[in-house]
Amino acid sequence: MDNRRSFIKKSGMGLAAAIAAPTIIPASVLGQSAPSKQITIGMVGTGRQAVNANFKGGFLKLKNCRVVAINDVDSWRMDNCEAVVDKAYGKKGSVKRYDDYREVIADKGVDAVMCSTTDHWHVPVGVTAALAGKHVCMEKALSVSFSHSKSLIEVVKAKKVAHRLDSEFRSNGHMRKVVQGVRNGVLGKLTHVTVGVPKELNGASIGAQKAMPVPKELNYDMWLGPAFEAPYTMRRVHEPKTIGSRPGWLRIEDYCNGMITNWGAHFWDLALWGMDREYEMPVTVEGSGRFGKGLWNTIEQFDLKYTYKDGFAVSYKIDQPYVKFEGEKGWIQARYPNKITSSDPALTKALDTPGKCDFSGTLSDKADFLRSIETGKPSLEPLEVGHTVYSISYMGLCCATLDRKLTWDSAKDRFVDDNAANAMLNRPFREKWLNKDVVDWMNKFQAVPLT
Repeated sequence: MDNRRSFIKKSGMGLAAAIAAPTIIPASVLGQSAPSKQITIGMVGTGRQAVNANFKGGFLKLKNCRVVAINDVDSWRMDNCEAVVDKAYGKKGSVKRYDDYREVIADKGVDAVMCSTTDHWHVPVGVTAALAGKHVCMEKALSVSFSHSKSLIEVVKAKKVAHRLDSEFRSNGHMRKVVQGVRNGVLGKLTHVTVGVPKELNGASIGAQKAMPVPKELNYDMWLGPAFEAPYTMRRVHEPKTIGSRPGWLRIEDYCNGMITNWGAHFWDLALWGMDREYEMPVTVEGSGRFGKGLWNTIEQFDLKYTYKDGFAVSYKIDQPYVKFEGEKGWIQARYPNKITSSDPALTKALDTPGKCDFSGTLSDKADFLRSIETGKPSLEPLEVGHTVYSISYMGLCCATLDRKLTWDSAKDRFVDDNAANAMLNRPFREKWLNKDVVDWMNKFQAVPLT
């Protein structure tokens, strides 16, 4: 066990900012299923995404890791998750349970933390884990504010831990094929990109709800965590004793920015990957949006245009889930879940033509995270890229909220001559349930100077 700890600790020290070309690592390198060679995973948050995607479809299928600890503010959800893990490992009591996320992170038997909480908890959990020297895999959207997101990417760099944004679309075969083809020049020079996200939560606004008794299995005050106090009602949180439905918090700005950053994390990521602009912010955004009213108040409709310093433009709107690349030779669109369309069938066929970029060996999102821990090389989607993805989509939210064109200064990490927009980059947070070192770290990034 000590040899494994030493290896994993050393492997996280060589992370670079650039993304290395992904490769398939043989089992002899990654290690077998022996406990001494497995990376141990602690899960914070055990809801729908955690159980279905991150466990059943992820870590529980991989031989070079072991889920050893779980945490949730909802004890029923932990019961459900524990049963899933026990079934996978064929042993009852195979995983430790913790009521407080900080206990998972403090557990010396945990090497890496997977954060699958509500969006407003992402950064506090990630910062806590990184400060403790644990490798970090984060659900999207990365954050609920620019300042919080900035604090997270800076701490993983400072602590030299492996890190990844858990956006599985880079491992999706047909989407990866489109990006690879675009990068290899199938369309010639790119002329425009359009990003669409679904109407899934559109038109779902509900008014104020009556306060309700808190279910006995839910620690509601800890669920609120860094958000400020608010009366409990089921549609603010999630339906009791189920993980099968969309929770209400996805529609409330106190806990989530809405579809603009949620689904946007997938398709803006693919757009940036295809454009080869993963670390570049646009200089302007303009357009409009419409917001819900009442308890569910996130953005419902938007139509935005982003422009880069070289004049290249990207359109972003509520439509269907896709990314569309347009170039000198036509256009190609990758649509969720597995459809490719193009202006010419020959363009689709040409996607298989070998070129400079070859992403055919791309691992699954979880396997890629583990590879980063094992090798010390950057993951396929480091949190710096996740920060760019989040910041661009949040930039659009600021534009739609203020209903005016905004200009971004990348050198200063703020908007130009717009105090109202810059004020939106910060988000006050409640310190209860957060360790002092986490509060101090996050506060270092809270104050965006006003002009």
